[in-house]
Amino acid sequence: MTTKFEVNGKQVSVDVEPRLTLADCLRHELRLTGTHIGCEHGVCGACTVLLDGEAVRSCLLFAVQVAGAEITTVEGLAEPDGRLHPVQQAFHEMHALQCGFCTPGFLLSVLAFLRDAPASLSDDEIRHGLAGNLCRCTGYQNIVRAVRRAGELLAERRPPA
Repeated sequence: MTTKFEVNGKQVSVDVEPRLTLADCLRHELRLTGTHIGCEHGVCGACTVLLDGEAVRSCLLFAVQVAGAEITTVEGLAEPDGRLHPVQQAFHEMHALQCGFCTPGFLLSVLAFLRDAPASLSDDEIRHGLAGNLCRCTGYQNIVRAVRRAGELLAERRPPA
């Protein structure tokens, strides 16, 4: 089957088997290898992408299901000139990664979470918001700090009300 959708601002048309997951399509057909595959059951969050702005597990969707949709992967976060997105910058500043395997999924989950979250969040609220992403390395303390910092950086970018 041929499926057409937008990835990181570019229209794509891909011939896929109907059973090919979006994660495998992104990685193998489109060579967007920042989307990682961990558990393949939707539990770990490593494969998280944005589908029309909402965080979803790309291992649980078939590529044909996203026809006409807008997908954002970690490769689509940075500015065209290479400047990091505020969420990426916050993870960098707060040392919120070690091996980096979970990082792309966290970045996209954080972006969706902060878009819908109030300006001030407790550590518990942040941890609850990120409960669908697993990290085996960091212990989450710096990830929580990074989410808070990302909120600050995103607020600086918003025009005054």
